Amino acid sequence: MLKHDRSELDYGQLVKKARRLGPGSGPKLKLALLADVSTQHLTPLLRVLFASNGVDVEIYEAGFDTVEVESLDPNSGLYAFGPQVIVILQSIMKLKSNFYQGQEDRRSFAQAKAGAIEAVWSAIRVRSTAVIVQSTFVLPYERTSGNFGRVTGDSLLDSVEELNREICRHASQHPSVLINDVDYLAAWVGRGHFLDEKLWCLAKSFCALKYLPQVAQNIVDISLASLGRSVKCVVLDLDNTIWGGIIGDDGLEGIVLGELDEDGVFRSFQSFLKELSARGIILAVCSKNDEAVAREVFQKHPGMVLREEDIAVFIANWDDKAANLRRIRDTLNIGFDSMVFLDDSPFERNLVRQLVPEIIVPELPEDPALYVRALSELNLFETASQSSLDAGRAALYKDQQKREVESKKFATLDQYLESLQTTAHCQRFESATLGRVAQLIQRSNQFNLTTRRYSEAECKMMMEDRDRYFPFTISVHDRFGDFGLINVVILRLKPNEGVLEIDTFLMSCRVLQRGVEQLAMNKILDFARTGAYQCVLGQFIPTAKNMMVKSFFEQFGFRQTATSPEGATHWRMETADYVPRKVFISEQCGDGAM
Repeated sequence: MLKHDRSELDYGQLVKKARRLGPGSGPKLKLALLADVSTQHLTPLLRVLFASNGVDVEIYEAGFDTVEVESLDPNSGLYAFGPQVIVILQSIMKLKSNFYQGQEDRRSFAQAKAGAIEAVWSAIRVRSTAVIVQSTFVLPYERTSGNFGRVTGDSLLDSVEELNREICRHASQHPSVLINDVDYLAAWVGRGHFLDEKLWCLAKSFCALKYLPQVAQNIVDISLASLGRSVKCVVLDLDNTIWGGIIGDDGLEGIVLGELDEDGVFRSFQSFLKELSARGIILAVCSKNDEAVAREVFQKHPGMVLREEDIAVFIANWDDKAANLRRIRDTLNIGFDSMVFLDDSPFERNLVRQLVPEIIVPELPEDPALYVRALSELNLFETASQSSLDAGRAALYKDQQKREVESKKFATLDQYLESLQTTAHCQRFESATLGRVAQLIQRSNQFNLTTRRYSEAECKMMMEDRDRYFPFTISVHDRFGDFGLINVVILRLKPNEGVLEIDTFLMSCRVLQRGVEQLAMNKILDFARTGAYQCVLGQFIPTAKNMMVKSFFEQFGFRQTATSPEGATHWRMETADYVPRKVFISEQCGDGAM
């Protein structure tokens, strides 16, 4: 199943697929399921949905209602399993039973329960680096005081609302905790439909079986986001997609937008897209139009919410859209599978699906008033982290286009690089940038030698463990603009063996051939030399997306020492033999400078 086709989230069909599911061949994921509900109906759905997304999941299914027991016991099966993701699923049915039976002050119920949940997270964090996916509680629909219960402050509904707020507030302070907002799912279909009291009494089911696939898909979405699988770019058609009418025929004053858009349909959709851009999703245009005419709407129409500066790549011509999407992909240097294409035309949608099947092409309703609803239901934009750089992502790509124009003025690459006046800031991991570090680690696929995924909590652990790790970053800016933090290196220290091991080396593709990788390797060997490490070890673990760095170590003069059955290659450089590479980058170094 593709993530953008929710019509296949049918419980009966997924159960049948689960029975036929064979051994997986994709990347492995170890997931633990802790719940105060029965999970035997959920587990097969998770297996199928992960497999549909190319992930071979191994699931540890804890016993019924053993969340605290498993998390607090250091010898439990949970920790012996060693999960990468721990899902905690807790039911309103169990919660309201506790609420009604408890004799304590009802006004303190939410605080006490939130504290108990946070204690579980803390216990897990001591013994595991897994990402924790914590559910919210579905709001109850029964009322013992009618509408008056909303003002008493001690009703079940008030307590659950407060509890959900507290859970989310605590999660914001725990980088390794992500929220599974099951109350949102229940509200979408109606809580009266989502919950099934009879099935709870008979089988302790979390919800009606009809809606269990949505719960499973939500868990899959969050887990994949934590592993770096996320949408990076939305590509937009223009006519009848972000405004009504055809600009080439109707002209600037004739399209449906602004005052003519009486219901605010297209402005509402543009506002949604603008919010995606502010969160770091790149916006691009792919339209069959005259470019000057299409750009004029962004430049001059008073009803436009989106402006030219919001669009990272603007392609308007009469070529087929599949070819233009390839140009956008090449310009942004991202994978098709991280792109979403939005077009009102069924013909164009089907053409792109046929010619570029990796791109996510959701069906759009005929009524543009329903665009935002349809995209929200698909949950295409799940993310596991945000950083301060996200809002300026479109500007970063525009700066890059200026650099490309400038590069054509020089006869040699060295002359061009020298003209950029590039400055790099080298810095050991620090708390202020851990969110961005984790984001890069989770999302970078192409220039990534090992593709090891670490959570923000794990990055924090390595930052603090100075005896075993030297993790550092490089941030870059030049005369055209600021790239921000674009290079992450994690070194494992083995002084007793005289060995420095490169655990992680990744970089944003936006700074390829700028000398950043050479600067980073120079820094690594400088650190090895200063620390009296005799050699530096590296590893290349191949994936479907990182073959561009297959020869990375060879290019720096490393000697290959082994190849694993899975194709991973191992490399070694004697510290004394390394010849520093020439770079046209001036350096600034922070704490822990090498």
